[in-house]
Amino acid sequence: MARVVILGAGIAGHTAALHLRRWLGKEHDVVVVSPSSKWNWIPSNIWVGVGKMAPEKVVFPLAPIYRRKGIEFHQAFGTTIFPEGTTDDARPQVEIRSTEKATEGQTRRLTYDYLVNATGPRLNFAATPGLGPDGNSWSVCTASHAEETAHAFDRLIAQMQAGQSKKIVIGTGHGMCTCEGAAFEYTFNVEHELRERGVRDKAEVVYLTNENELGDFGVGGMSFTQQGFTTSSKTWTESLFRERGVTAIVQSHVQKVEPGVVHYEQLDGSEHTLDFDFAMLLPPFRGADLKAFDRAGTEITDVLFAPSGFLKVDADYTPKPYEEWRAEDWPTTYRNPTYPNIFAPGIAFAPPHPISVPRKSPNGTVITPAPPRTGMPSGIQARVVAETIRDLVKDPSAHAHEASMARMGAACIASAGSGLRRGSAASMTMFPVVPDRVRYPATGRDVKGTSGEIGLAGHWMKALLHYLFIYKAKARPLWFLIPE
Repeated sequence: MARVVILGAGIAGHTAALHLRRWLGKEHDVVVVSPSSKWNWIPSNIWVGVGKMAPEKVVFPLAPIYRRKGIEFHQAFGTTIFPEGTTDDARPQVEIRSTEKATEGQTRRLTYDYLVNATGPRLNFAATPGLGPDGNSWSVCTASHAEETAHAFDRLIAQMQAGQSKKIVIGTGHGMCTCEGAAFEYTFNVEHELRERGVRDKAEVVYLTNENELGDFGVGGMSFTQQGFTTSSKTWTESLFRERGVTAIVQSHVQKVEPGVVHYEQLDGSEHTLDFDFAMLLPPFRGADLKAFDRAGTEITDVLFAPSGFLKVDADYTPKPYEEWRAEDWPTTYRNPTYPNIFAPGIAFAPPHPISVPRKSPNGTVITPAPPRTGMPSGIQARVVAETIRDLVKDPSAHAHEASMARMGAACIASAGSGLRRGSAASMTMFPVVPDRVRYPATGRDVKGTSGEIGLAGHWMKALLHYLFIYKAKARPLWFLIPE
């Protein structure tokens, strides 16, 4: 009998758990540990954040689904990994701490044969003083954050309807943030709602980002070829900003957020302030800050984890200049090289380096987007990890399945306003996610698999995906036919 413990129940963890449960016989245990009792379809938090979707439409309880599927569930978070076991018990194990009200704070240890670290990111608001809902800005990172943000946005709208002019600042709250796409989406959903509610003339909308140029999105930008013409994602994105009247400030690191004032540094080393009446700024990410100890009790956290808190996998972490970055630097199996029964799909794995060109200000401040690895890539990686564990359970010498982001395509639909007849979305595809300058020397990507369009059809597709992925995550009949 094999026992698989999965830390985290986001896109990666939940996907891995559902696939493992359908592939492994009942004699094998699939265990999920998540500090939240609910699953959240995070891409739709954008709509919650402008009041176009109720929070209960983007979340649902996990326990009933896991009971129905025969998955053991613990509402808790992992604190410590003992990959070699302990002097008292040689079996690998992980310590968890309960977040349930009745048992909150209590710890216990779970033994495992395979461990999947799918904890995703820790929202590191503390990296920027004053950032976040407990500080001086809003967030859409969780459903509850988005709901609070929507209430604040409604109050702002009411003030504008009463004749007041307002400045709205949306973007990234640190020079090393990764979710530029979410900031982009929220910007244009806000702009759309301002028009729909008749107060667009009362609002100045500013997009503040750590991207070197618009259209970078943390993937170094893209080149689109359509009908024989080639354009860059920079030009494509800039045209939308001009069309919607949104001001962009790029190459920026937010130093601190005071009430009504953002302090930021730019790539040239200059420092500025930006007044606001409403600000939604996304935080940088860290790993879950798990600890690790060997059998003798010596701490080996740095063996399993990078300084960022993300788990080391089969990537090439050798420090090297940008000119020497290779597609082969990126992991393929998401296994820890020291403890190959530990995996980390999705945001939980430590990337070897950014995808965008690394940049620092003259003051030494890093202003470079961290690489995105959520959404479609997370789901694909989780399925591949589940396939590997399934095969290892049957045959310990089985080869690992592979899913390198340098060999993987991705599709992204970024909402630019909700509405059955008046909504729009930017639909983008890229292949591969991580540029391969050897295979595709011109742009690093296959022009046939890289495209961008914007329009109403994109909104319909994003709305359809919302319902499809909620259906899939609830493990409804034939859920597995919906691709990751």
